[in-house]
Amino acid sequence: MAAAVVKVKAVATIKVTVGGLLNSLRPSAAIDNIRGLIGRSLFLELVSSELDAKTGKKKATVHSYAHKVDDDDHGVVTYEADFDVPTGFGPIGAVVVTNELRQEMFLEDLNLTAGDGAGNSTVLPIRCNSWVQPKSGADEGTPGKRIFFAKAYLPGQTPAGLKSYRKDDLEQKRGDGTGEREADDRVYDYDVYNDLGNPDSNGDLARPVLGGSKQFPYPRRCRTGRARSKKDPKSETRKGNVYVPRDEEFSEVKNAQFLLKTLQSVLHAAVPAAQSALIDKLNLNLPFPSFFVIDKLFEDGVELPGVEKLGFLESIVPRLLELLRDSPGDKVLLFDTPANVKKDKFAWLRDEEFARETLAGVNPYAIELVREFPLKSKLDPAVYGPAESAITADVLEAQMRRVMTVEEAISQKRLFMLDFHDLFLPYVHKIRSLKHTTMYGSRTVFFLTDDGTLRLLAIELTRPASPSQPQWRQVFTPSTDTTKSWLWRMAKSHVRAHDAGHHELITHWLRTHCAVEPYIIAANRQLSEMHPIYQLLRPHFRYTMRINARARSALISAGGIIELSFSPQKYSMELSSVAYDKLWRFDMEALPADLVRRGMAEEDPTAEHGLKLAIKDYPFANDGLLIWDAIKSWVQAYVARFYPDAGSVTGDEELQAFWTEVRTKGHGDKKDEPWWPKLDTPESLAHTLTTIIWVAAAHHAAVNFGQYDFGGYFPNRPSIARTVMPVEEPVDAAAMEKFLDNPDQALRECFPSQVQATVVMAVLDVLSSHSTDEEYLGGEETRPWNSDAAVQAAYDGFTARLKEIEGVIDGRNKDRKLKNRCGAGILPYQLMKPFSDSGVTGMGIPNSTSI
Repeated sequence: MAAAVVKVKAVATIKVTVGGLLNSLRPSAAIDNIRGLIGRSLFLELVSSELDAKTGKKKATVHSYAHKVDDDDHGVVTYEADFDVPTGFGPIGAVVVTNELRQEMFLEDLNLTAGDGAGNSTVLPIRCNSWVQPKSGADEGTPGKRIFFAKAYLPGQTPAGLKSYRKDDLEQKRGDGTGEREADDRVYDYDVYNDLGNPDSNGDLARPVLGGSKQFPYPRRCRTGRARSKKDPKSETRKGNVYVPRDEEFSEVKNAQFLLKTLQSVLHAAVPAAQSALIDKLNLNLPFPSFFVIDKLFEDGVELPGVEKLGFLESIVPRLLELLRDSPGDKVLLFDTPANVKKDKFAWLRDEEFARETLAGVNPYAIELVREFPLKSKLDPAVYGPAESAITADVLEAQMRRVMTVEEAISQKRLFMLDFHDLFLPYVHKIRSLKHTTMYGSRTVFFLTDDGTLRLLAIELTRPASPSQPQWRQVFTPSTDTTKSWLWRMAKSHVRAHDAGHHELITHWLRTHCAVEPYIIAANRQLSEMHPIYQLLRPHFRYTMRINARARSALISAGGIIELSFSPQKYSMELSSVAYDKLWRFDMEALPADLVRRGMAEEDPTAEHGLKLAIKDYPFANDGLLIWDAIKSWVQAYVARFYPDAGSVTGDEELQAFWTEVRTKGHGDKKDEPWWPKLDTPESLAHTLTTIIWVAAAHHAAVNFGQYDFGGYFPNRPSIARTVMPVEEPVDAAAMEKFLDNPDQALRECFPSQVQATVVMAVLDVLSSHSTDEEYLGGEETRPWNSDAAVQAAYDGFTARLKEIEGVIDGRNKDRKLKNRCGAGILPYQLMKPFSDSGVTGMGIPNSTSI
């Protein structure tokens, strides 16, 4: 006789959290207290996938209180609950969890085991990794119960008993667009970047709103609902912690390590301040007195001053200054020696290294093929001067040692350039109106030699005309003449500062952090957590909203680190808006399309990856295409499992709503562009998802985790150029005389000041670090919990391929024929190696834009 009930056991795993940095450093007492509390009040309800056959309504849930059965030494508490499930209940489709404690809990997973009475059992795993807010004090935005679905379903395949649950959970996450969000909310909504400035302050901290206008188009960020500024009602006040939905917060491990790493690095940044009068804000612009003092940052270390002397850090990192006040005594601190300096301390002086880093450095997205000559600007010549560059064929041919003409070099695809002319030129006079900075439009031209390396040929610096001055421009080239040689070094420093700004504001911030946030918001608003595409994308969104919120607080905000330390200063974010307007296209964010767009590759069905590279030894592209193809193969297999044909894609209303919202809201200022892909076939869906994952994971890794290796020794990548070229007309006779007398000092005065350099070094150290809880592309931590055999096999293949790629990259880095990544004093290119240890390693591709 069949049993009237089925015995089901639920095992819930809860991560004990203690809240706050200091408690996490002294955990024992706090954890004991919490464990005492947590021994009660976890209420579980099993939800049937079926409706009641008689009433057509949802079946009553089967419920039970869970009891604690284990409490390990790693902060994990296990609960169990037993259920008697009626035989006609139907398949379990979800579990509703009610938290009846007085504090939130982090639910890692639920595992349901059902017995058939004959000794056989089946296990249903549910990965949760989510905060459940307490029932007491819950409001509309933070209900005290949560639903976790057992299986992935497309909307049209949702079992009848789960449809209303699916709908209700999505509506909770959308909110109603009103009110100020609270820290424990789970609401995702859009807003413009109207919180970068502080119009109500006494200083010059008002900034334009980015997004929602033709003048300053921009992606959207997460809405916080904070009060509006009194002086500028379009701007939001910047008081308090910046809201992100609760599940987007850093883990306590990540948060503690981030704060400690930031604290340690800011202490490093205080090193030069300890030895000078820099504490006086009038002297914040002092240059380094010698290269010896720069080296001292890495070689000897210096004593840390008392916290009362670090007041200049108050506006940048006030929370860290509070922590510093509690730290004991003076200490000797050292910056870690950057990897490129360990390899070759003088590499920054060499033209070959300057050129090599365009292919294997931290900004490999800037270099492009020269496709026409003379070089021409697209700006209005009536405003900005002659469109044609001052770089002549004769100049280039002389530097090419007359081995060929410019026409021949272009036809053979052997001329390349960094073109920062049209982007920066309209802002030159605005930036020059600020103190202690300057700007030019620049073009830098390279020649591809027979051994596959680039030779630096010429740099053109341009100052546009103004009401008081005519246009000035000059072409600089390598020279054996000592004066021209020093001018060449200064010109290179200006271009390096341009590249640093382009990298940080556009390649890094705009194209990864900023562009990805709308995907996260749209996915959470329109894709149910049981949607297969939500489950595919979710690991690639980890921590991005929180790191972006912190960037808006201290990095890209008015008076923040970017404005303090980079050439465009207060116009930095405006420039990123200009770049978004002129340059950003979703269809060009895929790696193959980006390479073709810059002329660095052309489509060739017979070539590996379907692309023929213009420079065969282009380490970023060589390795990046391996990663791109691996992601693509995994995503194609995943999509094929759920979408057999075009109709299944076009008929998925959640998927289409997600993509519509990305275009019309998240990137709403570009909603009418014709280049947006349509999600109308499994192929177009797979390509779109591959692009999103590539940008969030690999693009970000390529431009982020090498920042300290290449920029930690700031003469190699100065964030700012502070003085004009001494030959700029009208020539300042005193400055020219000073340059001729001591060109070394003139170069150091052009470099960032002591405070600027060391603050940037500290920030790059933080940004280049992997936390101990990092989750890597293809890693075991983010294996799909979907038990589908085809999905699991495809993920196994993905992981195996990434491990193979690591070996391929290691082999390439030992191949002496590949001179852009192997040779005496050359830093191997490892940024596309998928896995890494924690810390600053110069390798590793996290799943997401997580730092």
